[in-house]
Amino acid sequence: MLSSPPGRTLLQLWILQRSTSCLRRTAIDFSDQDESLPVADSLLRKKQFWTMTQQPLRGVTSLRFNQDQSCFCCAMETGVRIYNVEPLMEKGHLDHEQVGSMGLVEMLHRSNLLALVGGGSSPKFSEISAVLIWDDARDGKDSKDKLVLEFTFTKPVLAVRMRHDKIVIVLKNRIYVYSFPDSPRKLFEFDTRDNPKGLCDLCPSLEKQLLVFPGHKCGSLQLVDLASTKPGTSSAPFTINAHQSDVACVSLNQTGTVVASASQKGTLIRLFDTQSKEKLVELRRGTDPATLYCHDSSFLCASSDKGTVHIFALKDTRLNRRSALARVGKVGPMIGQYVDSQWSLASFTVPAESACICAFGRNTSKNVNSVIAICVDGTFHKYVFTPDGNCNREAFDVYLDICDDDDF
Repeated sequence: MLSSPPGRTLLQLWILQRSTSCLRRTAIDFSDQDESLPVADSLLRKKQFWTMTQQPLRGVTSLRFNQDQSCFCCAMETGVRIYNVEPLMEKGHLDHEQVGSMGLVEMLHRSNLLALVGGGSSPKFSEISAVLIWDDARDGKDSKDKLVLEFTFTKPVLAVRMRHDKIVIVLKNRIYVYSFPDSPRKLFEFDTRDNPKGLCDLCPSLEKQLLVFPGHKCGSLQLVDLASTKPGTSSAPFTINAHQSDVACVSLNQTGTVVASASQKGTLIRLFDTQSKEKLVELRRGTDPATLYCHDSSFLCASSDKGTVHIFALKDTRLNRRSALARVGKVGPMIGQYVDSQWSLASFTVPAESACICAFGRNTSKNVNSVIAICVDGTFHKYVFTPDGNCNREAFDVYLDICDDDDF
């Protein structure tokens, strides 16, 4: 079981563990839904959904941070690995004999619960159209004893998001929201336009239950406040017309006050206020599509599938670079949009040019910030940057070669 990091409260984790201590192996029947089927009696069913690369490197099929980005989970051909970010260490693993090959893994904070979706060449428990909840605190010698819930659908599961009281499951054209973890029941379902990457983000904050996903209109975002929407209803979510082409990635900040998105063209990242729906800022990056990013109140970082990471300032946008044409004065409307854009204050490319997920690390001083890059080739990178744009790599490791220091 994962422990809470230094300086973080144990209260929420304790509550989660108390609430999950009474979980039992339950088959959830969603037979009243078009895309859901009753769960089969046996979990031992062997059978391409979204991954970070078409050809997994070192057997890595997907990577995900937990809700506060203090840990990350690694789905692999050989099972699952869980790592602490700072300091970097393996906190536990599920080997191939226990779970087979995995396609997706989602953590619930630093608790004992994992959401698993089978995939790869030799899945053990389920097809890619099911989500299994693994409770590592549950007693039992057989791995099946630790599988306490199963959500089964007729179409592949493309993404899973969790918060302390809900689980969100994303299919190509539909998103389901269930209460979680006690007595799961369906709360909402939302139809979407084709969403082959399973794009979706869920605010982890206790104060804001915001869900965002691609809207029906090309380039639009839908925002749903799960706290104010009545369960079982299909009230229309708020819509933001963010781009002219299809959305390629979307991300909420930790507090759910700002949503960032990029289109398939990938050159522009736009940030919107989730309350007023107004555009806050427009950021410009290279020609490679942005794939994943994170942001806090001060900075945003965006990574591409070629391992290039751009860092933008949000709190003080004067730190971002601008076009030299901005000094010229008034220009035409088309050129004006380009001139008014902001470029990253710093950028770096991981040496292997490998796809990666990113998070902001702990600040080492007032004027020095850091970005953590976890790559699908099994490497860990930490870069530090300053407000004037200087950026250097401070740490490097191969996380797949690190042995665990604790039982999961």
